[in-house]
Amino acid sequence: MAEKANKEQILTEIKEIVEDQTDIDPNKITLDASFKDNLELDSLDIFEIVDALEDKYDIEIDGDENMQTVQDLVDFVAQKIDEN
Repeated sequence: MAEKANKEQILTEIKEIVEDQTDIDPNKITLDASFKDNLELDSLDIFEIVDALEDKYDIEIDGDENMQTVQDLVDFVAQKIDEN
């Protein structure tokens, strides 16, 4: 039986991925941070983050999901993990 998603763990994972792939200060990566407005990530950056999360958690995230903020992505990933 799969364990329930831990949103704090998912947030930490997102921070690590963003830090690895960009030069963004991880302290700026908060739940209410907007990928485009606050973190200034482009669609390729976001795609790479999503791709890394898919690999890490063995889930599939549709490219057309409307994820504007870190919270949106954390919630979506948690939901997908809980479905598996």
